[in-house]
Amino acid sequence: MALDSIFLRKPISLEALDPRQRLKPTLTWVHLIPLGVGAIVGTGIYTLIGVGANLAGPGVIVSFLIAGAVCALAALAYAEVATVIPVSGSAYTYAYVALGEIIAWVVGWSLILEYSLVASAVAVGWSAYATGFLAALDVHLPAQLTAGIGAGGLVNAPAILIIGVVAGVLSVGAREGASLNAALVGLKIAGLALFVAIAAPHFHAGNLQPFMPDGFWPHEVAGTKRGVMAAAAIIFFAFYGFDAVSTAAEETKRPERDLPIGIIGSLGACTVIYVAVALAAIGAMPTAHFAKSLEPLALILRSLGHPGDAAIIGAAVVIAVPTVILAFLYGQSRIFFVMARDGLLPRALAEVSRTGVPVRMTLVTAIAIAALAGFAPYAEIASLANAGTLTAFIAVAAALMALRRSHPDTPRGYRAPVAWLVGPAAIAGCLYLFASLQLKTQVFFAIWNAIGLALYFVWRAGRRSA
Repeated sequence: MALDSIFLRKPISLEALDPRQRLKPTLTWVHLIPLGVGAIVGTGIYTLIGVGANLAGPGVIVSFLIAGAVCALAALAYAEVATVIPVSGSAYTYAYVALGEIIAWVVGWSLILEYSLVASAVAVGWSAYATGFLAALDVHLPAQLTAGIGAGGLVNAPAILIIGVVAGVLSVGAREGASLNAALVGLKIAGLALFVAIAAPHFHAGNLQPFMPDGFWPHEVAGTKRGVMAAAAIIFFAFYGFDAVSTAAEETKRPERDLPIGIIGSLGACTVIYVAVALAAIGAMPTAHFAKSLEPLALILRSLGHPGDAAIIGAAVVIAVPTVILAFLYGQSRIFFVMARDGLLPRALAEVSRTGVPVRMTLVTAIAIAALAGFAPYAEIASLANAGTLTAFIAVAAALMALRRSHPDTPRGYRAPVAWLVGPAAIAGCLYLFASLQLKTQVFFAIWNAIGLALYFVWRAGRRSA
């Protein structure tokens, strides 16, 4: 197989696509910012603040800032590249245009981990809050039906249920799903504001000591990497989601204006929210009290003597956090759709309904995500999802620099400042976060990509002989 065929690049132009396989442009920045905020603010802050505190103690506040800074660099790259390549598919498409087919395949294969596993992890986290909320109403679900096999149960039925509901909403139409998402995002932000308003007055400086009990750099303790950077590598999960905005490029009316606003605006707003919530939580209570809880914010409020408000937080999660599932299921279905349209997946899946959405691919994606959410443990899902996302971010930062050289005159609705600094810095930050992940996560990710590359070369051989 010739190297030039492996690194074949596809054209940027939307006009090169079959009109029957083009998505309908119906969205504006008004829809994209809530889509980004809806994807970013979810069980990551509602749940992973406990996981991060378990690894870094009060220093998890710094972990949030570091993860946010790395994401900010990646967001600048996404904002420019998305305006150069206003086609659905996000990092997969950018890699195909700027870096070549085999790199695009690796990125697409990695994005399966990001989008599918994020939606699964959020569904599992949502299930924990939903179960707790129902228990507060004296409705108790059987333990065997609220956790997967890896978490001590048989199947996480609530997680499967919510994925099915979200898939149904997305199958109606992109604009309808985005409008519902915008309304629910407001409710989700209101829940976090309520938490800060109640927890902040209980702030006690003593709860911040020792600030970094396991130090700054990642190191193993009893087989688990601990420290501020180890926590940042996991908390990173709570920040990404702005890349889901870029998957809507083809369905955006004015991508050159709306995509940068949606990507950068949603990440900036969420960074402020996250730091405020983390400070309020850690200042109100020692991290050891909530570090291992799957519903830490609600637990803190109950411990502070506000069970009613804890129930409200639970209700906000139950009602509004599915917006994260919506955003990532939306993104994953579009990436799969574009891979099928490019011929890297069965072309029969690249079918658009009368409403302009890929219903068949949405349902296939939902089934796969529901299977993961129903049976896999939360922590393993989140960690593997981070590995896939870091790979995508590295590819987009590389695409930013490659396109500056290969397409210098192509109009850009947004230009990243100091691109030759932003690109390498984003790559370096992502590589360090990847190195900070648990060893078993890195091994699983390597195995996943080895399987993916084997499938790619089998597919290439089959296409050549056809």
